[in-house]
Amino acid sequence: MRGKVMGFFLLFSVLLAGDYPLKPVKFYRVKFSPESLPGNRVKTAIEVTIPHDFEMAERTGRIANFEKAAGLKKGDFQGRRYNDSDVFKIMEGAAYSLMLKRDPELEAYMDRLIFIVKKAQAPDGYLYTARQVNPRKLSPGTGPTRWSNLFTSHELYNVGHMYEAAVAYYLATGKDEFLKIALKNADLVYKVFYQGKKCAYPGHQEIEIGLSKLYAVTGKEKYLKLANYFLHNRGRCPFRAMFASESDFRVYNDPKYMQAHLPVEEQREAVGHAVRALYMYSALLDVGTLIDYRPYIDTAFSVWKDIVGRKIYITGGVGSLAEGEAFGKPYELPNKEAYCETCASIANVFFNHRLFLLTGDGKYLDVLERTLYNALFAGISLSGDRFFYVNPLESDGKLERKPWYSCACCPTNLARFLPTLGKYFYALGRDSLYITLYGENTARVEVSDKKIKIEERTIYPWDGKIDIRFFPESPIEFSLYLRIPGWAMGRALPSSLYKFVNPPREKPVVRLNGREISLKVEKGFLKIKRKWKEGDRLEVSLPMPVMKVKADSRVKDDVGKIALQRGPIIYCFESVDNGKEILKDKIPEKTTFRAEYRPDLLGGVATLKGAGFTVIPYYAWDNRGPSRMKVWMEVKKGK
Repeated sequence: MRGKVMGFFLLFSVLLAGDYPLKPVKFYRVKFSPESLPGNRVKTAIEVTIPHDFEMAERTGRIANFEKAAGLKKGDFQGRRYNDSDVFKIMEGAAYSLMLKRDPELEAYMDRLIFIVKKAQAPDGYLYTARQVNPRKLSPGTGPTRWSNLFTSHELYNVGHMYEAAVAYYLATGKDEFLKIALKNADLVYKVFYQGKKCAYPGHQEIEIGLSKLYAVTGKEKYLKLANYFLHNRGRCPFRAMFASESDFRVYNDPKYMQAHLPVEEQREAVGHAVRALYMYSALLDVGTLIDYRPYIDTAFSVWKDIVGRKIYITGGVGSLAEGEAFGKPYELPNKEAYCETCASIANVFFNHRLFLLTGDGKYLDVLERTLYNALFAGISLSGDRFFYVNPLESDGKLERKPWYSCACCPTNLARFLPTLGKYFYALGRDSLYITLYGENTARVEVSDKKIKIEERTIYPWDGKIDIRFFPESPIEFSLYLRIPGWAMGRALPSSLYKFVNPPREKPVVRLNGREISLKVEKGFLKIKRKWKEGDRLEVSLPMPVMKVKADSRVKDDVGKIALQRGPIIYCFESVDNGKEILKDKIPEKTTFRAEYRPDLLGGVATLKGAGFTVIPYYAWDNRGPSRMKVWMEVKKGK
């Protein structure tokens, strides 16, 4: 049952939900070397992060809230009104973990949690422990009655994460109890909002993605209709209806915060809370592709152009403002004050991956890769049990990763994201295979109904040499699309926001069975169409000089400064290596840096050395105790 369910549904990208021309390879078909950077992140997530997050959810009363709502424990609700979502996100990550590795103990724990969730659910399907535990003692922001304070209540956000977790567990095990709980709740939401013609929408977008997945796994159009209904209502329904009180409405009357200032079809700029925005843009693509509604897709293209052209950090982080966890004005990208919430980096990967699957354009993977290896990986320690909520590009040493947060959205989001890394490394089209990211792995894919094993050997991102071998079950003709990263072609980003001061002089080289082939790159890919046979070999060489990056002069905080990049990795200067005065230091204009791979340092990294400085990957900072750090270094004239 397990393999049959997973094979059928995941083939059609249920875990993505949109009807995209390209499909991601099933993540559990990609086995990373545990020594590789992505392999280490997956391994650590399974062995450390997910168990740690469950332990913290137990310790902080998040799981106890469900037990209280179920009548299994006494006591008041603990924590914040959105804490249910943390439990659901960890459960989703656990489901993905089970797809990668059978674990009877984890599965039994999940079944116990599902039993508790079922008992906590109201007879009509409602589930929101912040209200159910004690309706006379509500957590702040909950609202006096159901759906009365959607601006802040997170009632719909919480269950959206439940839908995603329930679908994931059904696909992992074939067990449908959790899915039934989710469907019962979704049926209630459909009745109240769609059938009841309640003109409203979620304060925090997320349920739209979950509903699309329920539609994909059940085929019931009402879930897709409801997702579209929520998207359609945003910017059209009275904003006042989102608040339980007139006083709250007067204080928080900023529809841009939740992207409700215009109908979504008319939005062209990324504004407001960054995570909410990027979840909505992803949902626009999911729903837009499923119902073939071009205006949603056009909005996604427009806001992407705005983000990449004016509102993204060199690390791939987004959401520069602490106030509202929001996108700033164009080119408003401060370094020390940068917010760059880890959840926003995860959402940015979701968004760019969908855009790639829709278009086949490698520029979206350039943004995805930059975000993944820098801003996103920085959100979690090498040990897997300490986290950043915010990810500034400069620190005075007072910021440290923590084992947990009262608002624990980032630790739990990482738990559900990291196990699925494999799906970002390959994609399938009609009679075509895309190699999208690089990292040592063995993958098993199907092209035109024929099985192919792929073996990739590399220490990327520390070296640009990649050896790929193909083992089809029998000779097969198909088009292979091999990604040539934008940075390897001299482009820092698919915009003019950042540029290389010293673009690489060497060009990438690709050899097929020992013979160099012409490098004709279109939309970020080299296309090779042929009949592939067992033992065919591609040797890829991506030059990796140390490149200095400068920002557009309109980014005021970066004027007169440079950042360092090698391959997809952004580097930082940390006081552990360079002394406590690092924030005051400057770098001579003519300084050159050389790379040195250090297998004994920070889990194995390539460091940079020059002018007396030692520079480490940005994602690896704050793994050796408190330290000062900066990405952008002021340049002084001369040698």
